[in-house]
Amino acid sequence: MELYEIKELEERVLLVGVQSYAEDDTEKSLEELGDLAMTAGASVAGTVIQRRESVHPGTYIGRGKLEEVRDLLYETQATGIICDDELSPAQMNNLQDELNCKVMDRTLLILDIFARHATTKEGKLQVELAQLRYRSARLTGLGNSLSRLGGGIGTRGPGEKKLEVDRRVIRERISHLKRELEEVVRHRELLRAQRIRGEQKIVSLVGYTSVGKSALFNRLTGADVLEDAKLFATLDTTTRALTLSGKQEVLLTDTVGFIRKLPHHLVEAFRSTLEETLYADILIHVVDVSSEQMENQMFTVYETLRELGVRDKPVITVFNKADLLTERRGFRDFRAECSVLASAKNGEGLDQIREAVEDVLRGQKIYVERLYPYEKAGIIQLIRRKGELVAEEYLPEGISVKAYVPQDLYGKI
Repeated sequence: MELYEIKELEERVLLVGVQSYAEDDTEKSLEELGDLAMTAGASVAGTVIQRRESVHPGTYIGRGKLEEVRDLLYETQATGIICDDELSPAQMNNLQDELNCKVMDRTLLILDIFARHATTKEGKLQVELAQLRYRSARLTGLGNSLSRLGGGIGTRGPGEKKLEVDRRVIRERISHLKRELEEVVRHRELLRAQRIRGEQKIVSLVGYTSVGKSALFNRLTGADVLEDAKLFATLDTTTRALTLSGKQEVLLTDTVGFIRKLPHHLVEAFRSTLEETLYADILIHVVDVSSEQMENQMFTVYETLRELGVRDKPVITVFNKADLLTERRGFRDFRAECSVLASAKNGEGLDQIREAVEDVLRGQKIYVERLYPYEKAGIIQLIRRKGELVAEEYLPEGISVKAYVPQDLYGKI
């Protein structure tokens, strides 16, 4: 009996973008779109950029570029196109009619990647909710093309229940998902309240996708979160204990990476996860120092944080991947309390990161020097658990203590 090996057919796609003004970095945006496409399992057959004042309201690109794309599809044997912006229902429908191929946009592509990488119940619920919101807004525009999507990019994941659904069914499913997510959010808020009651400090890692946050998280905490150079390799929020050099323990949280043109559907669906940054005491902003797009990526992160309502948080910027630098210079983020040059790969700068966290926390504390009688030795344990014990000395008359303590603990000791 002869066995046949069945392989998933690799999709070949063209990337299409519109440059609406001279300073618009469309080429770099399309490079990132290509990385997203490869993460989703497709190969890039070519790119097309049209320079015009604004996107075409009916077909995203103009008539001349449509002809160019049609010819390029034939020449490269590409199976579809991916547009760099979110398409309206009419634009997607018109492009499919004109080109007779699969048409996707940046939002659908990112949703597909999220569907691949969602592993926890919360992640799967969030992805399905985002998928349904995206599709419900396009039911009119897509029409019967829903049944023609077929397999491959944009059609997989936990949201792939039934494509030929009407608005009522989608609306009911969205309501059900919202209720399930509310339960998950309540559980998350309960854990958050326990941390606050326990007066545990929370440090949150934020940054552009694929800058090495998970690798840094693993290095600092000894965790085993997935490390992958692909975009959005990890979606689910992970929290582990981080012990600082002064034996103080804080909670370190790894969050989903940001990206330019982050789809609104994803921001809404993942709000409960992204809001972890709202409750953090310190943000560690991880930056890929080897990237040519470092400044733009930093701007995107700060803009996303602003949209989430994250303001007035102390920031420590870690310029990661220092091992890839051929020339070292002074890297500085003037929006941060301090900056650290580091490498998650070889362990460079890890002690400086811990020290930076300690320094920021220390600035929020009060320095005390006290002599406690031995019958009040329990206070020492309280200081050790909630503050930073710098020195203790056992004398005949009592215990001499030097420590930094939170303001709310100062009155108790």
